[in-house]
Amino acid sequence: MIFVLNKNKQPLSPCHSAVARKLLKTGKAVIHKKYPFTIRLKELKTSINKAEFRLKIDYGSRHTGLAILNGSKVIGLAQIHHKTSIKSNMDSRRAMRRTRRNRTTRYRKPRFNNRKRKERWLPPSLQSRVDNIQNWVNRLQKLCPLTHISYENVKFDTQLMQNPEISGIEYQQGEL
Repeated sequence: MIFVLNKNKQPLSPCHSAVARKLLKTGKAVIHKKYPFTIRLKELKTSINKAEFRLKIDYGSRHTGLAILNGSKVIGLAQIHHKTSIKSNMDSRRAMRRTRRNRTTRYRKPRFNNRKRKERWLPPSLQSRVDNIQNWVNRLQKLCPLTHISYENVKFDTQLMQNPEISGIEYQQGEL
């Protein structure tokens, strides 16, 4: 699947790679972006997109899956790899900052009144995942005429899957 933009950079329906190759060889299109590979038509094409494209998102802690569907037909798949070292990076940064401040602190006034979080605060590791997914959704909206976005958010109870009759305090006595 190759993304296609018209002359005014408006998204059109994606095409097969053979069609894109033919358009590029005849000079009717140019390469707009290499990743994800996108071509831009040179002639002004004002066709109405009748196809409905849906973006489905399957969220995970380390990877997030993205799928673009046309009806029940899968057009494209992608996987986002999230950063996993944010907490350790922040811990090392905090340690360096504290050692730097403890070297000469006689001139510093004590600070304690600047510890208020914003109203819709998320931990930085979660905020990074949310921003990463949102960034890719915005990119795909510019390349493909998406009409729907579906987001799957599921929680699994693994102990209940292993033992269907578990309840109450038995949750605390199971395997970790």
